[in-house]
Amino acid sequence: MRTRYIVSYDISDPHRLRRVHRTMRGYGDALQYSVFRCDLSPAERVLLIEALTQIINHREDQIMLINIGPSEGRGQESIETLGRAIENESSERIALIV
Repeated sequence: MRTRYIVSYDISDPHRLRRVHRTMRGYGDALQYSVFRCDLSPAERVLLIEALTQIINHREDQIMLINIGPSEGRGQESIETLGRAIENESSERIALIV
């Protein structure tokens, strides 16, 4: 079962910031600068945490992983936006023909 996470990060060094961003692109979809939506299996979550742990400076940087529930179900409907809508996930693009 996959769980949806919102991952947010505040990285003080530009080099580490680029490395974290590059790593996150492999695990989820960017929602905003430094904010990603990730649908992860338990094993993928462990791999992501291990990868990020190797990159960051634990005294200067911060990464938050927020569990918002199962990918199919509550997790899918837990994000509310104001203004521009969040794009659909790349694997589930929808085309509207009007």
